[in-house]
Amino acid sequence: MDFQAFTRTAPDVYAALSGVSKAVTAAGMDPELTELVKLRVSQINGCAFCLQFHLNIARKLDIDPRKFDLLAGWRDAGIYTARETAALGWAEALTRMSDGPARDTALADARAVFSDDELVFLAATVASINAWNRIAVGLHFPPPPADAPAGAR
Repeated sequence: MDFQAFTRTAPDVYAALSGVSKAVTAAGMDPELTELVKLRVSQINGCAFCLQFHLNIARKLDIDPRKFDLLAGWRDAGIYTARETAALGWAEALTRMSDGPARDTALADARAVFSDDELVFLAATVASINAWNRIAVGLHFPPPPADAPAGAR
């Protein structure tokens, strides 16, 4: 199955998941930050479809290419802001839920630079991309073309 077949088969699921991203954007979250989070979570989950999809968006947002080139080694790259570092750490902790103490530490780090409202929308971003990753990996979506227009996700 590919992405288009999925959206035809389950348009309400697509709309619901897309609605999360729209709500995060409407809340004023930085789109560059949320794209970095979506890319990192998709790396962890091995989702080729979502990686290419969000790389396409990141390029259109004109994010510094080094930020997605070095994303797998973000802790040692020295190019991410304090907010990006905290968001990436918390995104990893929420994606790898089994380590409670690491999750608590990541939340404390995130609380130091994000408001409670921002944490809600950051958590929603992580939850949403994890859901998309599981759908795309589980159904074997092929990656979109590198120059494909960004969709509503």
